[in-house]
Amino acid sequence: MTQAERKILIGLIGAGIQQSLSPAMHEAEARYHAIHLLYQLIDLDVLGCGAQALPTLLEAARLMGFAGLNITFPCKQAVIALLDDLSPEASAIGAVNTVVFGIDGRTSGHNTDSPGWRWALQHGLPNADLSRVVLLGCGGAGAAIADALVRLGTEQIILVDREAQRAAELAARVITRPDSAPATRAKATPDLAAALRNASGLVHATPTGMDKVPGMPLPPELLHKELWVADAVYYPIETQLLKAARARGCATLDGGGMAAGQAAGAFRLFTGREPDVVRMHGQLRRML
Repeated sequence: MTQAERKILIGLIGAGIQQSLSPAMHEAEARYHAIHLLYQLIDLDVLGCGAQALPTLLEAARLMGFAGLNITFPCKQAVIALLDDLSPEASAIGAVNTVVFGIDGRTSGHNTDSPGWRWALQHGLPNADLSRVVLLGCGGAGAAIADALVRLGTEQIILVDREAQRAAELAARVITRPDSAPATRAKATPDLAAALRNASGLVHATPTGMDKVPGMPLPPELLHKELWVADAVYYPIETQLLKAARARGCATLDGGGMAAGQAAGAFRLFTGREPDVVRMHGQLRRML
């Protein structure tokens, strides 16, 4: 088989993913590399099952010759126990968004959300004040963004989640990392209003605001013009949170950069080719 005839099958496992733009991003980038790539959506909502189906779905994908899978809500943490190996970044984050099937049959878990979000922030808000950042949402996406904030040298991360234990566990994971102390401090709190009062930035990492979960994740009056506000949601690209933040004079960052950045990292793992993240970001924005 010549390089021009190379074929790759990959997919995405998650709930409510019919609006995902990952297939188009990956398939378009593959064409630049003379790769015939087919990206399949494996939607738990369509299948009528939950994360408990992961063992069956992973085995089916392996048997059908998938090169790998992207993993999204609600499976980023549940998938870990089913994998043979974890990358250092995925292990530190405690969440996986990319699974690669090795030629030996072994499964390896990776996390490209963290470098994807770092790329987005550095390109979209290069002068963001990282002195005191509130992270709202401590699930798989939030854990990856917390990792990114540590690697960017954030001085203090305030973690807020409707599940207080999840926020506390993520805070403990951050402060016990060897690359956190003494530069990064982290704490969990249930009081979002108090956390935002003196914050320099807010990152939103819950599903609220997505096309299938419309709404605001917080009262808009908690926003103030000293904040920069980043939303991990990219569909729609213009969330109610970002509209409210701009109305109050905040600098904002939408979720498109993270979506493109993480896709580029996954593409590299799936294909062994170096993607053009700027090109993938442009493709995403044209579709949006």
